[in-house]
Amino acid sequence: MTERSLKTISRREVHAMMTPQTETIPLMSRSESRLVLPNDEHNQRLIENVHPSTWVNPEPDGCYNIVVIGAGTAGLVTAVIAAGVGAKVALIEQHLMGGDCLNVGCVPSKGVIRASRAWADLKHAEEFGLHIPPGVKYDFGQAMARMRKLRARISHNDSVHRYRSLGVDIYIGNARFTDAETVMVEGPSGNRTLKFVKAAICTGARASAPPTPGLQEVGYLTNETVFWLTELPQRIGVIGAGPIGCELAQAFARFGSQVYLVEAMHGILPNEDRDAAGIVLESMLRDGVTLLCCGKELTVNKTEGSKRMTVASHGQRYDVAVDEILVGVGRMPNVEGLGLETVGVEYDKTGVKVNDRLQTTNPRIYAAGDICSRYKFTHAADAMAQIVIQNALFPHPLGLAYASADSLIMPWCTFTEPEIAHVGLYEAEANAKGLEVETYTYKRDEVDRAILDGEDKGFARVHIQKGTDKILGATIVAARAGDMINEFSVLMKAGAGAKTIAGTIHPYPTQAEVNKKVVNLWRKAHFTEGQKNLLRKWFAWDRKE
Repeated sequence: MTERSLKTISRREVHAMMTPQTETIPLMSRSESRLVLPNDEHNQRLIENVHPSTWVNPEPDGCYNIVVIGAGTAGLVTAVIAAGVGAKVALIEQHLMGGDCLNVGCVPSKGVIRASRAWADLKHAEEFGLHIPPGVKYDFGQAMARMRKLRARISHNDSVHRYRSLGVDIYIGNARFTDAETVMVEGPSGNRTLKFVKAAICTGARASAPPTPGLQEVGYLTNETVFWLTELPQRIGVIGAGPIGCELAQAFARFGSQVYLVEAMHGILPNEDRDAAGIVLESMLRDGVTLLCCGKELTVNKTEGSKRMTVASHGQRYDVAVDEILVGVGRMPNVEGLGLETVGVEYDKTGVKVNDRLQTTNPRIYAAGDICSRYKFTHAADAMAQIVIQNALFPHPLGLAYASADSLIMPWCTFTEPEIAHVGLYEAEANAKGLEVETYTYKRDEVDRAILDGEDKGFARVHIQKGTDKILGATIVAARAGDMINEFSVLMKAGAGAKTIAGTIHPYPTQAEVNKKVVNLWRKAHFTEGQKNLLRKWFAWDRKE
């Protein structure tokens, strides 16, 4: 592909280049592994950090303690910790260092979401005494350029040169197991044969698409290509109301697109508590998103100047014209071409099979991250990488416990506005495990700071095991729920209970006060009538009555 300036790449041209041919082929093939659009200074800086054109793979010198395949979060963390403790480490990446998180996931999406929030704030500025004159210029291209600039800045942390300076041998190319102790790297500077004692598969997953009639022929965007846009689609259809679909549907609605969000199930975010998801849905509807849930018989076709989505929703047939279609449902593990059969590593459509030590069916080979986990989060990949290091590299004398993935306490957050964050068990999950649970909910419209900030929609909810103060799980719906959930995560990891929060001073006025207020509901509920009667008698005696 020849270099072209940002101004000469239209949305139509970009879309033509990124339309997938089949749902089983990665959007960026191995021959196009450095294709990132638009080809502006920010993306050029990104590429030179995470897939430099001048990079020459080193010549292997002896056997590696561990060879890591895939340089997303799981691979990067595995490699850098292993090198930090003195192991000889090779890290192989066929595409872009940093993986999904840096290039097509967490980093660009949060940059886009932040820009869309700024646009939304302007629409409500009069509430705060700020009167915006007519004719304000909204520049979607500039918002996307800001994202690319900040992504390029952050990319230094995941760069080839930084990891090489930390003692990791970096190989750019396609990795394939050739026997029980060998990985072949096919790269632009020739093939390399790497011998290993242990190996870690950290190749992650990629976006997939449902078998919607007409979708492949019409073409669509995913999280892997939507950040290439430089022009705002006036109308956009989003398939899937999970975290990715909801985050980007709300962002595009705030930018000014007419958004149609199609979901097969009822409502949005089907894994969350219904009242929590309902609060987010109300916010999305206010922002202009049209939800077509319980969607059935979805078909897509191309007409003159647009694409059409036809779907049945709640007994009514909808036929809407859109400029783009974004698919936000489904992930597919990157297992192709790795030679897993050669080394006896079992896998299926969900990914590589591992035990609680993250060991594959080949005891010398481990896996971490999206390739083997139901938790498709960057922080989950980070935590799993550390388990791999402990189990794969450190000696385990008799009696020394291995690290277990089953012990992970995993928080997560959907970055809509408001955000939904959760850690631990939901009430239904606790009941299914036979745990008696007490659930307490405190609404944010009773939290002073939330009221003052105009962010009083939402709540904090905590599940406490009956008869104890043990926290089994928590959900927060708030503007900064992802930050606020950490207090519960730390307590659960430390084995501390609700009494710790109840006895901890929280600054006033802060939004995180809701954490203490919800726990105080539990404390109040356990202040029994018998205790009250004893205190009444004491107070009466103290007054000499």
